[in-house]
Amino acid sequence: MDELFDTEDMTGLAAHVADGRVTAVELLDAAIARCDRVNGHLNAVVLRFDDVARRKIAEGLPEGPFRGVPFLLKDLGAEAVDYPSHNGSRLLHHTTYDRDSAIYERIAAAGLVTFGRTASPEGGVGPVTEAAVYGGPTCNPWDTSRTPGGSSGGSGAAVASGIVPGAHGSDGGGSVRIPASNCGLFGFKPTRARLPDGPYAGEGWAGMATDGFLTRSVRDQAALLDACAGPDLGAPYVAPRLQGTFTEATRTALPQRRVALLTTSLTGAELAPACVEAAREAARTLEGLGHEIVEIAPPPADTQGMMLAWCKIVACGTALWIDKTVAARGRPLEEGEVERIALSARDYARGLSGADYLDAVGKIHSYGRQMARVFLDFDILLTPTMAEPPAKVGRFSHDRDDYLAYRTASDGVFAYSPFTAAFNATGQPAASVPLHWTEDGLPVGIHLAARFGADLDLMSLCADLERACPWAQRRPAVWAGRTDP
Repeated sequence: MDELFDTEDMTGLAAHVADGRVTAVELLDAAIARCDRVNGHLNAVVLRFDDVARRKIAEGLPEGPFRGVPFLLKDLGAEAVDYPSHNGSRLLHHTTYDRDSAIYERIAAAGLVTFGRTASPEGGVGPVTEAAVYGGPTCNPWDTSRTPGGSSGGSGAAVASGIVPGAHGSDGGGSVRIPASNCGLFGFKPTRARLPDGPYAGEGWAGMATDGFLTRSVRDQAALLDACAGPDLGAPYVAPRLQGTFTEATRTALPQRRVALLTTSLTGAELAPACVEAAREAARTLEGLGHEIVEIAPPPADTQGMMLAWCKIVACGTALWIDKTVAARGRPLEEGEVERIALSARDYARGLSGADYLDAVGKIHSYGRQMARVFLDFDILLTPTMAEPPAKVGRFSHDRDDYLAYRTASDGVFAYSPFTAAFNATGQPAASVPLHWTEDGLPVGIHLAARFGADLDLMSLCADLERACPWAQRRPAVWAGRTDP
């Protein structure tokens, strides 16, 4: 079974179940064993539901595209009756749900067998995964002194280490694409409203947040999106209709497109040489595939204004979940229940008015219009995903008191991840593709963004890159098929 997990992606494992070569129980047993072998090195899977998974298999799995494949949910969102959550916070410890979220209903209908939840930072506001509720940081399988990223870092570490070939994540400022880059995985943020948000949220962070997935293969990502895309009942808005499926897009090479290459940040700041080289290598590959590459200067969009507006909206969201939870239980917040950076975000939000919040939403919308003009001249924007390779554990710890500096200072989150949040703000589809590794073996992703609604073009391009530069057989230092990682 280890050999099967070492060589097959989710689609491959599902094919083995479908033709009777293996059973869902055998795959679950293997995933549990792999988790037991390596999770102590990573702290990636933080809640286990082995018995729930076995019960669901015994009751009979839906005939979906991933029937019988073991799976993990991020411990933030993806609300499900059978899977209580800590949501990265001591305050939200063991939160239970009275109904399933739309995204989980679709995950379950695909036949996936969920047996655990993966670590996330409190409130999802950081590019690392070091929440106190889990008793320690989550570590990167490529180098355990470094972070797998956040906020879907637990899922990134679990997939990169071979526990499962794919897992759920979510992305409100890069939270799928950051761990994809740090862990050598494929992460795709679809166009705003492509995936459902309800019924627990009308929209996340003024529409900037979405669910998503971390996978080792492009075809798995495509099939997961096909299984889960579409509005849920009563959705406030919907994404432009797709002219085909994500899976179909992976099977057809993308015709020539005009690609803008940017090797500074969106504000003109310098990037680490490894990240610049990753983007230039990708540009050469795309040029070899027939695309036109044009190197550009930072686009004339107010990225710094967008970043401040993003901070205001997320701070208000943080204050909301803290205050609602405290009010619902009827007793004051206790010392240590919420980490310092979240408390600082709440305090910052309390200094904002309703008018300030709406002004921030307006700035986000304005930024989307500014960036849309860039894509009148280009089909794709190519950059590195991150400004530098994976950060050391502790560098972005939540044990600090200045939320705004944490995000916007010269050594803060936006300097470390200067591209990803821009496309949460604009709602455009964006992806991190694992095409580069540093000399010391750390993954460095490249970032691709397309026009609003052009998800299929972007998925097709990612599949072309996977065929040109395969990455699936690269293995980190901590890999679940080894007995002594």
